[in-house]
Amino acid sequence: MEGGEGASASGARRVDSDSVLEFLSGMRSGMEQGLGPLSAAQRAAGEMPETFRNALDTAADRMRDTRSPSGDGWAFAPELTRSLSPALDFLFDVWWRVASSGVDNVPSRGGALVVANHSGSLFPFDAAMIATAIAKRHPTPRWPHFLVLDWALSLPVVGPLIEGCGGVAANPDNAASLLQRDELVIAFPEGVKGTAKPFADRYRLQPFGHGFVEVALRTGSPIVPVAVVGAEEIYPKLGESESLANLIGAPYVPITPTFPALGPLGLIPLPSRWRIEFCEPIDVSEHPPEAAADTDLVAELAGRIRDLIQRKLHENLVLRGPAFA
Repeated sequence: MEGGEGASASGARRVDSDSVLEFLSGMRSGMEQGLGPLSAAQRAAGEMPETFRNALDTAADRMRDTRSPSGDGWAFAPELTRSLSPALDFLFDVWWRVASSGVDNVPSRGGALVVANHSGSLFPFDAAMIATAIAKRHPTPRWPHFLVLDWALSLPVVGPLIEGCGGVAANPDNAASLLQRDELVIAFPEGVKGTAKPFADRYRLQPFGHGFVEVALRTGSPIVPVAVVGAEEIYPKLGESESLANLIGAPYVPITPTFPALGPLGLIPLPSRWRIEFCEPIDVSEHPPEAAADTDLVAELAGRIRDLIQRKLHENLVLRGPAFA
C-alpha cells in the first residue's frame, strides 16, 4: 500500500501555515504573561482553524484528566491519541507532506518490532509520523507503542503527552512485555547518537545497538525495517548548548538556525518533505529464544538491518528530491 505526495495532501483539511506561526507566537506571548503551557495554547488557538483548535482543546482536557494506567502498567490513553489526530493529520498531510510506501508490510495482528533510523532532535516526531502512517494508511490500522528516553518522559507536560500517546521507557524488558502482548513497538537502535549527530552527517546511520535483535529473538517477533527521510531537516543541528542541556537535564540541546535565536518560536520544526518506507518483515521465528545469546547471530542480523535501512535512505532521498520543494 502506498501513498504518494499528491495522495497525501488530497482530501486533507488545509491549514494556513501563517496561522500556525500566529498560534505559536500567541502561545509564547501567553507564557510570557504567566500562563501555563496548556492555558497559553488554548488561548492562542482561538485564531486557528476549527478542527485544529478543537484538537488542542480536547487534548488539553485529556491532559488535565487523571488517566488510569492501562493494564500493562503504562499510561497509554487512546482517547488522548484520538483527540490529537487532527493535529497529527495536519503535520502528516500539510506541514511535512509525508509520502509512505510499504505500510502493509506491518503485520495486521500480533507483536512486531518496527525498527527505524532516528532523527528530528529531542522530540519524537519521527515516531509520531511512523505511527500516523500506520494509523492512516494500513488496511488494518493499529497504533504502536514507541520506545523513548527516560529523560523525555520526566519532562512536565511533554512527558505525560508522550506517555499518553504510547511512549514507554526504552529498555528491553518493556519492549519484550509489549511484544508478548501482541503489540506493535517502534524502536530506534541508533538511540541518542542518531538524533544528536550534526547536520553535515544527516542520513548517515550511526552504529546500531543490538538489543532490539535480542528482544525479537526472545519473543519470536518479526522485525519491520523502516527508512525515514525528512526528519533530519526539521531542526538542522549546527552545534550544542551545554549550559541548556545541564539546565534541563537533557542529553544535549541542539543549536539550530532558529534556536535559541528566536526563543520558543525557534522550536517550530521546519516544513521539510518526508518519505517513510516500510520494508518487508524479517522473520526470526525459525530461531529459538535461546538464540538471543548467540552474539554472532545477533550482530549479523543487526548489521543486515542497518545496511538495508541505509540503502533505503539513499533511495528515498533521490525519490524525494529537494527537502523544501
